[in-house]
Amino acid sequence: MNFPPKLVDNAIEEISKLPGIGKKTALRLVLHLLKQDKTTTADLSEALKRLREETQYCGTCHIISDTTDCTCRTIKRELTTICVVQDTPDVIAIENTAQYRGLYHVLGGIISPIEGIGPDELNIDTLINRVKDSEPKIEEVILALNPTMEGDTTAFYLTKKLKEFGVKITSIARGIPIGGELEYADEVTLGRSIMTRTNYE
Repeated sequence: MNFPPKLVDNAIEEISKLPGIGKKTALRLVLHLLKQDKTTTADLSEALKRLREETQYCGTCHIISDTTDCTCRTIKRELTTICVVQDTPDVIAIENTAQYRGLYHVLGGIISPIEGIGPDELNIDTLINRVKDSEPKIEEVILALNPTMEGDTTAFYLTKKLKEFGVKITSIARGIPIGGELEYADEVTLGRSIMTRTNYE
């Protein structure tokens, strides 16, 4: 007798393919689902099916949306500022701060020659068109990209492409996190914190 049974093993195998879920966690989830009413599993299956088949991307900002045009131009947003991010989770993280009310633009990745990702694979052309043709005029583009070599390469490339439009280009601040200790900070982060120091108020 094989244990776990083939059906259970297949479910564990598929669930463990999800990021952050190992075989043990997948087993717990499978056993949990087996204890639930059949409608629970059916609802989950239907939700996942609809997620894959019906989810779309906004044609303007490329955020995940229920339609091809999301709320990226709603009157509740500041229409003269665009925050450029790598992917949708970054939008969620920034929105959770409740400190930004402008527009977004999701690149869908960052330039990474090692992984074979160049500018043509990203949503850069649509960003350029938004800055060039937007009404009201875009006044500032915030580059909220990860502080990595690839992130910096992408930011440098975007800065060159956007410079001709006379738009203000900024990047999110980098430095020592709140509650952090200087002795444990890496040299690059500490050095950047000193170079980009601000007035103490």
